[in-house]
Amino acid sequence: MIFPKHTEFGTALLLLGSAACGSGRGDTIEARAAAPLDSTDASSTMAAPDPQMQAVLAQLAALDPKSIPQLSAPEARKQPTPADAVKALLKKQGKSTMPERVGSVVNRTIPSGGASVPIRIYTPAGIGPFPVVVYYHGGGWVIADLDTYDASPRALSTLANAVVVSSHYRQAPEHKFPAAHEDAFAAYRWVLANARSLKGDSTKVAVAGESAGGNLAAAVSMMARDSGAQLPVYQVLVYPIAGFDTNTPSYRENATAKPLDRSMMQWFFRQYLRTPEDGKNPMIDLVHADLKGLPPATVITAEIDPLRSEGKQLADAMRNAGADVDYRNYEGSAHEFFGMGAVLDDAKAAQQQAAAGLKKGFGLNR
Repeated sequence: MIFPKHTEFGTALLLLGSAACGSGRGDTIEARAAAPLDSTDASSTMAAPDPQMQAVLAQLAALDPKSIPQLSAPEARKQPTPADAVKALLKKQGKSTMPERVGSVVNRTIPSGGASVPIRIYTPAGIGPFPVVVYYHGGGWVIADLDTYDASPRALSTLANAVVVSSHYRQAPEHKFPAAHEDAFAAYRWVLANARSLKGDSTKVAVAGESAGGNLAAAVSMMARDSGAQLPVYQVLVYPIAGFDTNTPSYRENATAKPLDRSMMQWFFRQYLRTPEDGKNPMIDLVHADLKGLPPATVITAEIDPLRSEGKQLADAMRNAGADVDYRNYEGSAHEFFGMGAVLDDAKAAQQQAAAGLKKGFGLNR
């Protein structure tokens, strides 16, 4: 396995990579990831969305998105998103589509990997200093941006009364693994160094993310541990990509689910990973990584999601490694539900759960 020693983060990546070498699991994981569905994997086993979730999915279908695996990455980035579906549904219901208000929202860039990475800083009203959350958006390391995932950091900033720094990252296939992971770690280190100027408390910095962003958040915790950097005080991992095996029970059950299905995840892996060997790297294969010494976490999964099984497996593995883990699966909800608090009761509940965990991590138990 090849690791980019030339980067600023080479030491952390090398330490992480060593955990995967000699594992003896490579052929098995690659075979599972490439395995075709058999006749028992009918989508009829997929759970039905609850009425609120179904309304969003129906609106997304009405926007007529094209099949992501049939597109190039630039084409995929132009497709309607679940966030667009929420806005369309709100309009249909005669409700405001204005984003949730926070004290202030500032856009800027930070350096990483020779590039300028966009970040968006959400700050509560008040004097501070506030605890800080470094948030990473989803999109399979390929699609989506800070606008697509604007609702989640707004909600976390309000509910946890924290500064939330939402970080973009270089995307694939233009920038292959581990570019997004390097940028995620760079954003975390930048926040530690600049927390005071953000009205933040550098001793109370957590990480959070959804889907690919959940993977990045967990990897940042591992990279911080293995490089001797300050550990996050808490992790919020929302339906994280936690493995390379696309033949798990939830992948089979939700092979044709919306808005995320099995073929999309395989497409994301093809775009981001340099070779299938990267799928064995512990920053991708979180469920088989060394998880000892990591911060406490909230892990949230959705019933109608190919990533559900690995999310639960990650929560169990973290708990077995000694971390305090608050895990919940939201039945009747689909991938991407977390940021849909404007239209989904489950999203509001999940956001409250995440905020409660963050407050506990910050030492704010009230």
